[in-house]
Amino acid sequence: MLGMTPEAEQGAREPHPAWRRVLLARHPKRPHSLDYIQALIADFDEIHGDRLFGDDPAIVAGFGTFRGRPVAVVAEQKGRDTKQKVFRNFGMPKPEGYRKALRVMQTAAKFGRPVISLLDTPGAYPGIDAEERGQAEAIARNLREMARLATPVIAVCIGEGGSGGALALGVGNVVLMLENAVYSVISPESCAAIIYRDAAKAEQAAAALRLTAQDLRELGLIDGIVPEPPGGAQEDPAAAASLLGEHLAARLEELSAFDGRALVDQRYAKFRGMGNFFA
Repeated sequence: MLGMTPEAEQGAREPHPAWRRVLLARHPKRPHSLDYIQALIADFDEIHGDRLFGDDPAIVAGFGTFRGRPVAVVAEQKGRDTKQKVFRNFGMPKPEGYRKALRVMQTAAKFGRPVISLLDTPGAYPGIDAEERGQAEAIARNLREMARLATPVIAVCIGEGGSGGALALGVGNVVLMLENAVYSVISPESCAAIIYRDAAKAEQAAAALRLTAQDLRELGLIDGIVPEPPGGAQEDPAAAASLLGEHLAARLEELSAFDGRALVDQRYAKFRGMGNFFA
């Protein structure tokens, strides 16, 4: 624009659609997992601890009922204010969180309860203490064990789906994303720092990563997109929860026709087919 500096002109232009989704996925007022649990899951009873080390507040796990159907819920939880963010470790789980989630999912499979998994994390915690307690092993174990759970598993990316930190709870018979959620192997900032040697080029990296729900649906990596209220879920959390509830109910009804063996086979075939462009 005439008379504007390049920096001002960049700030005035409309952001790339992929970057706009990233900003919405990170919106400070966007509903988090506990908001959806409160809205959709009756009589939720949270389970704490992994029976090995301790509890991890970055992952919420427990049992309740969804529209009269007993279910298990595992979810990644970010904080809202500074105190909550520190308590929840900014939504970045540690090994004990993944082990807690696995304990709940295996209990659900034992008693034939469907599992609803809510993904919302920038990534697994990369700190020294997490590595000392086997972060990579905990993620890998979850991937293996979720693949063979003989019960329906529905995973929903409600905000940020950050790499293995999200995938460790994301091996589902059905994988959904909210309209403005993002799911990627790496954050745009980290990708830009590696590829372009400049973290400030995160918007460019977001476009290249193809991390939006629309991109992932086109690539066959997710099964459906849950619409959000105009402007994003933060504009009407109750409506966002209602829309998610309708999709969960429909998918659970579809999966109820499968027995345990068929669910495992379907889930295995689904993930084995990802990235295969020559079949």
